[in-house]
Amino acid sequence: MTIQMRALMVHFLTATGAVFAMLALLAAVDEEWSLMFLWLVVAFAVDGIDGPLARKYEVQKNAPLFDGALLDLIIDYLTYVFIPAFALFKSGLLPGWTGWIVIIIITFASALYFAIATMKTADKSFLGFPGCWNMVVIVLFAVEPNFWVILGLVIFLAVAMFLPLRFIHPSRTKRWRVISLPISLAWVLFAGWAAWVDFDPQSWAHWGLVATSLYLVSAGILQQIIPEKG
Repeated sequence: MTIQMRALMVHFLTATGAVFAMLALLAAVDEEWSLMFLWLVVAFAVDGIDGPLARKYEVQKNAPLFDGALLDLIIDYLTYVFIPAFALFKSGLLPGWTGWIVIIIITFASALYFAIATMKTADKSFLGFPGCWNMVVIVLFAVEPNFWVILGLVIFLAVAMFLPLRFIHPSRTKRWRVISLPISLAWVLFAGWAAWVDFDPQSWAHWGLVATSLYLVSAGILQQIIPEKG
């Protein structure tokens, strides 16, 4: 197989994320939340794989017909933002007006953030919360906090999108990558496990999901506070 064909196959792999997004949406419409999150976890895994492959096979050079970055951004908005926001709205975790406020905040702020050309920093981290609402919402489904907590968290993270706070990219941010990458893989496993057992409150997956999420959210900010040696 030529390198051009391999680069084209990477685009095809990225595009499967749209299929998984549709499967997740169909599950969400039927309020089959565990199945929805399983499809979103699969889409998340694909998103973690296609980037390194795109760089390896230099898709911009070897398969220039498709804009891989644009394709990835479209699918990310569906799987990271739109479907999780819909699920949170329909879940019953947010009564009355709070559900409307949350879906408006998430979709509006995320659309603006995804259009920011300077969302990436020199060390390949994200400047501002990168709109990973799929990761937030699955934790909320697992923990089921009070709706005021959910509302406050959504508002805080939406504001954090536009603050000079750093959030790591687990595979591309070099600093602490030896820790960040395994923790991100553990997050995928815990997320899949939690959805597989239908968010059973007795499952250890919930604790692992919360712990890994806290690290992934805070690591970049801690890197700003703790100076790098050398």
